[in-house]
Amino acid sequence: MQTLLLSKDQVKGLIGMRQVIAAVEDAYRAFSSRQVEQPDYIGIRLPEGRGEIDFKLSYHQQAEMISMKAHSGGFTGNPEAHGVPNSMGTILLFDARSCALACIMDGSLITGLRTGAAGAVSVKALARKNARTIASIGAGNQARMQIRAIREVMQIDEIHAWSRTPENLAAYKQDIEREFQIPVIIAASGKEAVEKADILITTTRGKGGLVQADWVKPGTHIVAIGTDARGKQELDPELFRNAKIVVDSIPQCTQKGETVHPLAGNIIKIDDIYAEIGEILLGAKPGRTSDDEITIFDSTGMAIQDNTTAGSIYRNALANTIGTFFSFIE
Repeated sequence: MQTLLLSKDQVKGLIGMRQVIAAVEDAYRAFSSRQVEQPDYIGIRLPEGRGEIDFKLSYHQQAEMISMKAHSGGFTGNPEAHGVPNSMGTILLFDARSCALACIMDGSLITGLRTGAAGAVSVKALARKNARTIASIGAGNQARMQIRAIREVMQIDEIHAWSRTPENLAAYKQDIEREFQIPVIIAASGKEAVEKADILITTTRGKGGLVQADWVKPGTHIVAIGTDARGKQELDPELFRNAKIVVDSIPQCTQKGETVHPLAGNIIKIDDIYAEIGEILLGAKPGRTSDDEITIFDSTGMAIQDNTTAGSIYRNALANTIGTFFSFIE
């Protein structure tokens, strides 16, 4: 048994966004088909505020693949003190038939890629077919990744962007216009951006309702990315009262997603969650059924997305003879 080692540069060259989107669709279908085991992730916060590291596990029954991702963040002194990035990721893939270690790969790119792809999958399933205008609340790396993914599934005519940090907005505008030639209009307020949206993307680390319900026009599709842990919030809970609510995982989103807040406020009940997105991809439930519906996709991120994305990278590496094999088990 040989184990394959893949570096960050090799991982980057082994998969494109369209293939990541397909891998994330596979993940959602598998999860909603009950072909996935995915325990709660384990997180360790290091003393003295150094940072934290999370471990996320999943088993994909159909592919017979087990993945474990370790992802660290918040180690702001790393570059100067240790000569390594402040955030790092590693993914281990195990052949579930034997539990032998099949691959060790850099995982620092995969979280961003599969999170961007999740937004694109929701746009395919839930946005109006004539949607052309995006509003971005947040202007960080994931805001950019959402555009990279969504442009693969729809035409984007313009983006209205807002952030609390003007220098981030200016950099976002420059980067998106240079990379994609899509006009970015910097909004004077979040309200001004949201009111223009056919598709609204939220990618902040908000601590309150940044987006108010009365800003959102009928027919808008909302991609809620930033709330992936308790204590975070981006949307006014009132938005959920009359919206079609779709989640990646009902257990996760009712514990740590955006959906927690309207549940806590008795605005909705769990039965008001329309579907997991995997159910829509499987054809068990229809997606958008009216151009006037407000649809919300609450994405908390799942380990099975890492599993299917890393699995695609591993198979591409084998097919193209990329990476270094070594004997991990004698």
